[in-house]
Amino acid sequence: MKIITVCGSMKFINQMMEIAMKMELENNCLLLPIFSPTRTKKDDFTEEEVQILDKMHRERIKLSDAILVVNVNGYIGSSTKSEIEFAKSLNKEIIYYTDLVK
Repeated sequence: MKIITVCGSMKFINQMMEIAMKMELENNCLLLPIFSPTRTKKDDFTEEEVQILDKMHRERIKLSDAILVVNVNGYIGSSTKSEIEFAKSLNKEIIYYTDLVK
């Protein structure tokens, strides 16, 4: 069993949930970003809230064995790029969604 933090743009929340379910059924523990159906963009949060959410997401990465980058159609935004670099700095395994859904 691996502990895996899911990273990616919230516009791919449906894909995040789908792949998380699949990987949990393969005996992995998935940690997902917090999301709200009514607050889907960073602009929907105050700067302080964004900083707190980003900090907590990095804490998830620290707890994990790996991160799963949900890069639908190869898309990786700036926040996700930053999370990948953070995970690499901690020697975490990086798994890409596009490699899993061939």
